Amino acid sequence: MKAATLEFLKQRFSAYYQSGNLLAPPSMEEREWGFIFFDPEYPEIRMRRHMGFPRKDELFTYLRTMAPAHAYYSSAYYAIPDAPTMDQKQWLGADLIFDLDADHIVRGPYDMMLARVKEETEKLLEMLIGELGVAPHTIDLVFSGGRGYHVHVRDVETRNWGSNERRELIDYVCGIGLDPVMVLGRETHSPRGWYMRFIASLQEYLLWLREMEAEARIKEVSALEGVGKVSAEELEGRIDEILKGLSGHPPVLNVRDPLVARLVKGLTRTKEGKFASLLREKAALADEPVTTDIKRLIRLPSSLHGGSGFRVTPVPVREISRFDPLVDAVVFSDRKVNVDLTMKLSMSLLGSRYDLEKGINQVPEALAVFLCCRGVAEIGGG
Repeated sequence: MKAATLEFLKQRFSAYYQSGNLLAPPSMEEREWGFIFFDPEYPEIRMRRHMGFPRKDELFTYLRTMAPAHAYYSSAYYAIPDAPTMDQKQWLGADLIFDLDADHIVRGPYDMMLARVKEETEKLLEMLIGELGVAPHTIDLVFSGGRGYHVHVRDVETRNWGSNERRELIDYVCGIGLDPVMVLGRETHSPRGWYMRFIASLQEYLLWLREMEAEARIKEVSALEGVGKVSAEELEGRIDEILKGLSGHPPVLNVRDPLVARLVKGLTRTKEGKFASLLREKAALADEPVTTDIKRLIRLPSSLHGGSGFRVTPVPVREISRFDPLVDAVVFSDRKVNVDLTMKLSMSLLGSRYDLEKGINQVPEALAVFLCCRGVAEIGGG
């Protein structure tokens, strides 16, 4: 990054921190804090951490004075948060954190990635509130400022969970390690959750099979682990029967039937392919290591993301469908700035579409900050 570009970003971030509405998390005096700055080596990451702030005014003064590129605090609570080693900090518990990052879900244009990760976030919220009984008032939803969302659950009942308990929860959310034969074998008059996700995926898979030629259908099914050609040929005459049961209210699937059991086991043992894709669409694809980490540093809501210049923005849970990060998380102006782009690209921002050529382009300041933070542009002349 050129010196002029670095100085431009430092000035813009400093201007935001001088006037922005800054926020602090609950129990901030028990949190560890960490920061990355616009130093000469940026964007090489060198974090200054093991810091503590006993009061909001001290934190806000630090932010306004230092104008960091990235600001983080610990999901954990500590007796001595500014101790120089993790062992000395004395862990007291931690918020339950879910991180949904488009990088782990889909690749493509930035606006498409943001739309896709919002879908995953909405699925996660529905699971937490509708299935797992998490009270909405204990959930803080935050746009990360980059390519996703953070979900903070601040509930005293989960605060002291270790990594193993958190692993069980994230496995459920992501559909990892669930035994479909066991799940489907439980009789219920009000099916929901993964029972219905397995049912819906199997129904879609069988409808997809039914559209094939018989030879292709048998080849597809016989390739499943533990199924084979004989069972695939037997399924030929029973697809409609199984589909009829799946479309009932409640749906019926007899997993004690040897053919059905072999089919279900074969489908769930096959990690790739049509059924795996259908089932994966119904999970909430959160980043597992983040949830299991009981000492995680997470971005500070109201800070700026040094990889985009966007605000790390709290979002009311009920308003996520209306939230547009390319409008609502933008804090910089529309004054014109020249940038020197390293490539041709198209970008949506603040309701407008920008089709930019490689080389010098005149763009709104907000877009200039984004492009420079992303490392695809330098401040241009003129």
